[in-house]
Amino acid sequence: MDLPALRCFQVVARYEHISRAAEELRVAQPSVSRTISRLEAELGVRLFDRRGRRIHLNEHGASFLRRVDRALRELDDGLRELADAAERNRRVTLAAETLLTVTALLVRFRDAHPGIEVRLRQSSADSMARRLRAREVDLCVASQPLVGPGLVSELLLREEVLLAVPDGHRLAGRDAVPLSALEGEPLVSPSRGHWQRVLADRLFARAGVEPVVVCEGDEPGAVVSLVAAGLGVALLPAMARASEIRGPLSWVRIAEPGCHRELRLVRDGGAPHSTAARLFAAFAADHFRTVGATATATPAGAAARAGAGAGTTA
Repeated sequence: MDLPALRCFQVVARYEHISRAAEELRVAQPSVSRTISRLEAELGVRLFDRRGRRIHLNEHGASFLRRVDRALRELDDGLRELADAAERNRRVTLAAETLLTVTALLVRFRDAHPGIEVRLRQSSADSMARRLRAREVDLCVASQPLVGPGLVSELLLREEVLLAVPDGHRLAGRDAVPLSALEGEPLVSPSRGHWQRVLADRLFARAGVEPVVVCEGDEPGAVVSLVAAGLGVALLPAMARASEIRGPLSWVRIAEPGCHRELRLVRDGGAPHSTAARLFAAFAADHFRTVGATATATPAGAAARAGAGAGTTA
């Protein structure tokens, strides 16, 4: 039994799918199958139940996985501590729901600390806690609460969420509107599970308004451009006003309580953190303090207009 075999088992157990595990491990599928078969032969028990081409972690596999996770986590923590002591750990791995939220942060951090490598993983809120526990990432930037034992979060930014409408829309130029004013309005939104959709669903349900979702998908960065093109309206964070957009756009406040998002930096409080990760965390806190101050200084009701730039949202 060796470490590569245990790490292979860990990934296969997570996906319960040989080909997906092979893709993540970047090895051939037959190699993964042989590794699992050898491990089971060495242990003397089956770790997975085979049903046709599908595999499922059985009770022996689930029990073994808990111990493998614990052992590999301890080993990885030890390796990080030693690398940090030798000043060789010059890497930080970050997960974020939307990469555009952290783009400016990464550019500034790279300029300030060119010797530190930052690896970025786009992740759903559901997968972030697992990635932290598995030590796949050092830090997460999340707009939704992450639940899990030992997770520690720091508030980076609390910003207003605004209504974006095409220029010339009946609500354009208004300082604030109630959600009832959006009854029947076509809504452009990310898919369910994304923080913007979670917030929109909660606010609309509380107000008793039925939104008409005309466009939803997994590219939140395209929402601004779709609104500017006249496809509908959208709820967007205040920082999206700073983005360049395709065509004119107007921003209106929502006259309802709770129309904001909290962006948090989350880490596993039980994991050792490298100097690089600590530097990044401190830098992120300072960066978003500046972003928050800038957003507060910009009038929310002002219409935003720009030329043919790339649409973005956070």
